[in-house]
Amino acid sequence: MAAKIQMLNETVLTEAAECLRVMAHPVRLRIADILMQGRVTVGTIAKLCQLPPSQASEHLRLMKACGLLDAAREGRAVYYRISNPSLPGLIRCIRSTCGKAAG
Repeated sequence: MAAKIQMLNETVLTEAAECLRVMAHPVRLRIADILMQGRVTVGTIAKLCQLPPSQASEHLRLMKACGLLDAAREGRAVYYRISNPSLPGLIRCIRSTCGKAAG
Protein backbone atom coordinates (compact mmCIF):
# COMPACT_ATOMS: atom_id res chain seq x y z
CA MET A 1 0.00 0.00 0.00
CA ALA A 2 1.37 3.42 -0.98
CA ALA A 3 1.92 6.10 1.62
CA LYS A 4 -0.57 8.93 1.63
CA ILE A 5 0.84 12.01 -0.09
CA GLN A 6 0.50 15.19 1.93
CA MET A 7 0.37 18.47 0.06
CA LEU A 8 0.51 22.10 1.16
CA ASN A 9 -2.71 24.01 0.66
CA GLU A 10 -3.08 26.52 -2.16
CA THR A 11 -2.97 29.57 0.14
CA VAL A 12 0.37 28.55 1.61
CA LEU A 13 1.80 27.87 -1.84
CA THR A 14 0.56 31.22 -3.18
CA GLU A 15 2.10 33.13 -0.26
CA ALA A 16 5.37 31.21 -0.60
CA ALA A 17 5.51 31.89 -4.34
CA GLU A 18 5.02 35.63 -3.75
CA CYS A 19 7.79 35.78 -1.16
CA LEU A 20 10.12 33.78 -3.39
CA ARG A 21 9.32 36.15 -6.25
CA VAL A 22 10.26 39.10 -4.03
CA MET A 23 13.48 37.39 -2.94
CA ALA A 24 14.45 36.43 -6.51
CA HIS A 25 16.69 39.48 -6.86
CA PRO A 26 20.43 39.56 -6.07
CA VAL A 27 20.21 42.82 -4.11
CA ARG A 28 17.41 41.50 -1.88
CA LEU A 29 19.36 38.32 -1.24
CA ARG A 30 22.37 40.44 -0.28
CA ILE A 31 20.19 42.55 2.02
CA ALA A 32 18.89 39.39 3.73
CA ASP A 33 22.48 38.16 4.09
CA ILE A 34 23.46 41.48 5.70
CA LEU A 35 20.45 41.44 8.03
CA MET A 36 21.29 37.95 9.28
CA GLN A 37 24.04 39.68 11.26
CA GLY A 38 21.55 41.91 13.10
CA ARG A 39 19.51 45.05 12.64
CA VAL A 40 20.94 47.61 10.22
CA THR A 41 20.01 51.10 9.04
CA VAL A 42 18.87 51.91 5.51
CA GLY A 43 22.00 54.03 5.00
CA THR A 44 24.33 51.18 5.94
CA ILE A 45 22.45 48.74 3.70
CA ALA A 46 22.64 51.23 0.82
CA LYS A 47 26.38 51.67 1.32
CA LEU A 48 27.08 47.92 1.59
CA CYS A 49 24.98 47.20 -1.51
CA GLN A 50 26.43 50.19 -3.38
CA LEU A 51 22.98 51.66 -4.01
CA PRO A 52 21.41 55.07 -3.60
CA PRO A 53 19.37 55.13 -0.36
CA SER A 54 16.14 55.48 -2.35
CA GLN A 55 16.79 52.19 -4.20
CA ALA A 56 17.73 50.41 -0.98
CA SER A 57 14.52 51.71 0.61
CA GLU A 58 12.44 50.35 -2.25
CA HIS A 59 13.98 46.88 -1.92
CA LEU A 60 13.40 47.00 1.84
CA ARG A 61 9.80 48.13 1.33
CA LEU A 62 9.07 45.14 -0.90
CA MET A 63 10.65 42.72 1.56
CA LYS A 64 8.74 44.27 4.46
CA ALA A 65 5.45 44.14 2.54
CA CYS A 66 5.96 40.40 2.10
CA GLY A 67 6.37 40.01 5.87
CA LEU A 68 10.06 39.18 5.71
CA LEU A 69 11.33 42.25 7.59
CA ASP A 70 10.40 44.60 10.43
CA ALA A 71 11.41 48.24 10.69
CA ALA A 72 11.87 50.44 13.76
CA ARG A 73 12.54 54.17 13.79
CA GLU A 74 15.03 55.55 16.29
CA GLY A 75 15.27 59.28 15.88
CA ARG A 76 15.98 59.92 12.22
CA ALA A 77 17.33 56.42 11.55
CA VAL A 78 15.23 53.46 10.44
CA TYR A 79 16.57 50.05 11.43
CA TYR A 80 15.55 46.88 9.62
CA ARG A 81 15.71 43.33 10.89
CA ILE A 82 14.55 39.92 9.70
CA SER A 83 11.12 39.07 11.08
CA ASN A 84 10.33 35.89 9.14
CA PRO A 85 12.08 32.88 10.68
CA SER A 86 12.25 31.14 7.28
CA LEU A 87 14.43 33.80 5.65
CA PRO A 88 17.70 32.81 7.37
CA GLY A 89 17.07 29.22 6.23
CA LEU A 90 16.78 30.42 2.63
CA ILE A 91 20.10 32.28 2.89
CA ARG A 92 21.79 29.28 4.56
CA CYS A 93 20.49 27.07 1.73
CA ILE A 94 21.93 29.45 -0.86
CA ARG A 95 25.27 29.54 0.98
CA SER A 96 25.49 25.76 1.24
CA THR A 97 24.34 24.88 -2.27
CA CYS A 98 25.15 27.81 -4.56
CA GLY A 99 28.17 29.03 -2.59
CA LYS A 100 30.02 25.77 -3.17
CA ALA A 101 29.70 26.12 -6.95
CA ALA A 102 31.11 29.66 -6.87
CA GLY A 103 33.99 28.86 -4.49
